[in-house]
Formats: sequence, C-alpha cells, structure tokens
Amino acid sequence: MITGTAQADAWKRRVLPPVEQPRPGLWSIPVPIVDNPMRYTLCYVFPDDSGLVVVDPGWDSDEARAALTAGLASAGAAPADVRGIVLTHAHPDHHGLSGWLREASGAWIGMHPAEAETLPARAWKGRHPGVDPDWLGLHGVPEKEVGSLGVDPDRMAALLAMPAPDREINDGDRLPLAGRSVRAVWTPGHTPGHLCLHDATAGVLLTGDHLLPRISPNVAVLPTSVGDPLGDYLASLARTAGFGGDEALPAHEYRFSGIDARAAELIEHHGAREAEILRAVEALDEPTGWAVAARLTWSRGWDSLHGMLQRMALAETLAHLEHLAARGVLQRLPGTPAVWQKA
Repeated sequence: MITGTAQADAWKRRVLPPVEQPRPGLWSIPVPIVDNPMRYTLCYVFPDDSGLVVVDPGWDSDEARAALTAGLASAGAAPADVRGIVLTHAHPDHHGLSGWLREASGAWIGMHPAEAETLPARAWKGRHPGVDPDWLGLHGVPEKEVGSLGVDPDRMAALLAMPAPDREINDGDRLPLAGRSVRAVWTPGHTPGHLCLHDATAGVLLTGDHLLPRISPNVAVLPTSVGDPLGDYLASLARTAGFGGDEALPAHEYRFSGIDARAAELIEHHGAREAEILRAVEALDEPTGWAVAARLTWSRGWDSLHGMLQRMALAETLAHLEHLAARGVLQRLPGTPAVWQKA
C-alpha cells in the first residue's frame, strides 16, 4: 500500500516530490537524475548533534547538487555539516555525489566490503569492459550491434572517478548515530554488497534498490560477475519479507507498506520469468543469451530497446540463465556463441 502519497502524486505528475520528514530525525530529499526514466533518487538524512549521516546522496550534476543543497537547508543544515555518507550500493545514481559531498565536508564514506570490490576503478582494473566485444559475442550479440552496446567513454570516466570507501559496513553493523539504532541488513542481488538499513524504533526499512514499489530492480550478470546474482536476490527477498511490519523507504518512487507482500510479488515475478525463459530455450534453434532476451516480454517491447537498455536486458536474461544452471535445470554448452539447453 502506498504510504508516501505526496511522492506517488508527484510520480504520476512527473515532477520532483517534496522534501519530507517521514519520521522525527529522518529526512527524505529527492535528488534529480538527468535524462533518466527513474527521474530521482530519494536521499535520506539522519541528523544528530555532531552532524548528518546521508544515505545515497544521488547522481552528480549541477541540478542534483543544487537540489541536495536545498533539501539539506530544509532540514536546517548544509553540505558542510555532513559527517558520514552511507551507500546502499555503488551505482552512480546513488554514489555519484559522494565525492563532491566529501570534498565539501570531509565526511567518511561507508559501504559493504563486497560493494567496494565492485567499484569500477577496482573491478575494471586492467580491463576495458565498456568495449567488450568478446563478452558480447560470447552471448550471441550480432556483430553489427556490438558497438551500440558498449559503455560510453564519458560515462566510463565518471564511473571510474567514484570514490572508494573509508569504512566497511557489514551485515548487522550499527550506523554511528547518537541516540538512534539503525542497523545494516545485507541484501545482495541487485549488487553484491547491497545494503538495506533498518530502524526498528522508527519502524522503517530503507530498501535502496532492493525493494521498489512499482518495478523489479535489475539483477544482472556482468563481465565482472561471479556466482549466482539472481539466487542471491531471491534469498535476500525471503530475508526482507521478515520486515513486514515496517514501512519501506525506497531509493526511488515512493514509500509503501507491506514489505512481505511486495517481496512475495517479486519472487512470483521471477518465477514467471523463469518459465518464460525455459519456453524460449525450447523454442529457439540456437538459444544464446541474446536470442532468448529478444524473445522475452519487456515492458517497452524488445524492438524499442536500444544501446544500454538492450545491454541491461541481456544482462538480466543471463542472470536467469545462470540461476537455472545453478539449480541444474539448464546447462551452457561450450563454444562461442554460448548456447543453452535443458540439463
């Protein structure tokens, strides 16, 4: 059920929602994302006597810096008052402003250690994954499409510039807030080190991108991925279902209740997607990752996806294929392109 009614109304009207105080001592500040369908990141701010701890400051742009500064002013503060920055995960719509905010305040930056290892400056060391024709070709991307699926060099430079953390935040750790107990809940899947943040006294769970009210977050296999990201995500959903009595404060869209019901919906969604993928594998003569992705149902339709959106769709499809392989349902045959079949 929608609890952030002003946020939901703003979403429908395609405008920024207001700065709000969903609980005493907890502020919600929308930070715009330039030219992106997600529109904004909801940055959360915990003030205490020694300054502010900011969660997910948002995308880096002049407009975003101005919005965050204005939002902090609504809470009676300024960027210089920030003493800590906590990242639910290190995507640029969450971590992009961290460097600027640290320069303005000297704040520390904290994230889960598994997330720190995914920072492009670390994960891409000695590699050029934005220009990765071998990986794309392995998964069946036609040669004529490979160039359009590469990461733009300007975007790569911004990703490489995202700062490393000063401190680790592990599962169960308490954030350094005087008079308030906010604990980290490790929820890998959307990213390996994704964190939710639970304030039991206030009855809220900051869900980052792990749990959103309207869409399923992207769970992907990337050139740098290891393990079974979708399996991790489904296990994390089962874990967060235990917070059913709390209000969800997500990083996008609007606040909602019924965390347990939303987790169940997403588990059901992935089950339906799995069945669709199995049907595609059976129907195709050469079921590569690309061919399977092209056969699936996408909200905008496969033919309307281009560039990075197609790359994300492929990566999400691969996450399902790898999860089915981890369960022994499918197997990937050797060779290039990689072809999938029932085990």
